Amino acid sequence: MPTKGGLAPAKLVNMTTGEEVECMFNPFEYTLTKQNTWEKKPAKGKNVPEIVFKQGGNQVLKVQLLFDTFAEQGDVRDYTDKIWTMMAVAEQTKNATTGKSRPPKVSFRWGRLNFEAVLTNIQQKYTLFLPDGTPVRTTVDITLEQLIDVDDYSGGGGGGGGGGGAGGGAAATPKVATAQQGQRMDTVAAQQTGDAANHRQVAEANNIDNPHKVPNGTPLVVPHQ
Repeated sequence: MPTKGGLAPAKLVNMTTGEEVECMFNPFEYTLTKQNTWEKKPAKGKNVPEIVFKQGGNQVLKVQLLFDTFAEQGDVRDYTDKIWTMMAVAEQTKNATTGKSRPPKVSFRWGRLNFEAVLTNIQQKYTLFLPDGTPVRTTVDITLEQLIDVDDYSGGGGGGGGGGGAGGGAAATPKVATAQQGQRMDTVAAQQTGDAANHRQVAEANNIDNPHKVPNGTPLVVPHQ
C-alpha cells in the first residue's frame, strides 16, 4: 500500500509475529549513530595518553513517524498501538527452561534499508483531536538498537557482513531455518538473508506456492544470496 504521498511506505515489522506497521507518511529523515569504546592508558612523559580500542557499539537508528486519521475520522491509536506492542514482553518469546520472555525483535524497512534491531525507546505526541477527544494526528519517535553486525543496505555488489563469499571452491551448504507460528515468507527472508525482497527465492527453493504464511515448524532451505 502506498503512503499518502504515493510512495512505497517505510514499515516497522514485528519479527516475532510478522505483523507490520506501514507508515502513512514516509519519514523526512532518520539518524544513524554508532559509538565505540576506547580505554585511555597512562603514558608517562607524554602529553597524550595511549588510547586502546575495547569494543564496538551497536548502531542506533532514530526516526519520527507521522500518522493522521482525520480524513476518515478514526482513532489514530488503531495504527500506533501496534508499535507499542513491540515494546511489550511477547508470550511467543518465552524460554521453555527459564519461563522468561522478552519484547520482540523488530525490523525497520525502507527501500534498501533493512535495520534489524530491538525497540529501546518510544515517545508519542498527539496533536489533533475530534470533538469527543479522540486523537486523529500523532507523531511517534522511536529508537532502535542494532542486533547483528551486517550491512544494513542489502543488494549491493560487495557482499557484506560475516562469513565471506564462496570464492571459487565448492558451493557452500545452504542454511536451513524453521518457520515459526504465523511467520511470513518475507520475514523469514529478512532474518536469514538480510533482505525481505529475497522471499521469492526462498519460496522457490522450498516449492512453496503461497509465500504469505508458512506452517509452523516447516523446515526451510535458505539459498545463498
